[in-house]
Amino acid sequence: MYIYISGKVLAKEEAKISPYDHGFMYGLGAFETFRTYNGFPYLIDEHMGRLHEALKELNIDAELNTDHVIEVVQTLLQKNKLEDAYFRLNVSAGNGDIGLQTQPYENPAVILFTKPLPKQLPSAKELIVLNTVRNTPEGKQRLKSHHYLNSILGKRELKDPVGQEGIFLTEQGFISEGTVSNLFWFKDETLFTPGLSTGILNGITRKWVLNASEKLNIPFETGNYKINELHDADEVFLTNSIQELVPVNRFEQKQFPGTNGQFFQKLKAKYKEDTNNRRRTI
Repeated sequence: MYIYISGKVLAKEEAKISPYDHGFMYGLGAFETFRTYNGFPYLIDEHMGRLHEALKELNIDAELNTDHVIEVVQTLLQKNKLEDAYFRLNVSAGNGDIGLQTQPYENPAVILFTKPLPKQLPSAKELIVLNTVRNTPEGKQRLKSHHYLNSILGKRELKDPVGQEGIFLTEQGFISEGTVSNLFWFKDETLFTPGLSTGILNGITRKWVLNASEKLNIPFETGNYKINELHDADEVFLTNSIQELVPVNRFEQKQFPGTNGQFFQKLKAKYKEDTNNRRRTI
C-alpha cells in the first residue's frame, strides 16, 4: 500500500517520522477521515475547513491546499489500484526539543494514509450505553486530534465492536456521542441530536444531516438530553464519514425499525443522491 508523506508518495513500509515529532511526544496533531465516491473525496472542503481550525488551535502553521489534496487522493487511488478508498489526512506538529513548546510549529509532517473500504458496511447496529464517561475537550472545543484514549476505553467495553456502537454520557448524565460516531433520533416528526455544549466532535456528516434536514423540511433540535429520550424515540441512527448513516435496530429492551425507518430512508436517499453527484458541498 502506498501513502503520501510530506511531499512524497512511498510504500507504507518506507514511511518514517522522527521520534522528536511533537505529535508523537505530546499528542499535538489533528486529522480528518473521509472516503471517495467515484474517485472524488466527498465533502472535502468541509473536512479541510475543520482541519485548518484544529491546526490553528494547536498552533501548527500549515495551510494545506485542497486542490493539491484532491490530486494526491487520486494519485494514491491509481498507485494502489483502487476505485474508491478510505483516507486519513494527518498533520503532526513536527520536530521539537524535549519539553513543551509555545511558539508555532512551522514544519509539520503531513501524511495521507489510505486503505481499502470495508467490503460491507454495517446494515444496522445495537446501541450500548458505556460506563466510561465522555471526557471534556482539551481546549475550547473537541478537535479530531491525536487524543483518542477515551474512545478506545469506550470501545473496549463492546462485546461486538462491529455490530454495536457505544454511547458516552457526560459527567452530568447527558447523551453525547459514540466512540466513532454522532447520534441522532426521531420523535414526533422531529429530529434530535446532542448539542456541541456536550463536548462532542462537530462531525462533518453530522453537519450534513442538519443541512439536509433543513432542505427536506424536517424540523430538528439540538441540546442537552438524558437517556430516556432514546427510550421514547421512534428511530435512532448514527453517522460518520466512512460508515455514512447507520440505523440503530436495538437499544436495551427496545427494538427500532433500523433500515426500515421512514426518516432514515429519506435521509439515506438524499445522501446517496449527493454522493452520486460528486459535489464538494451539499
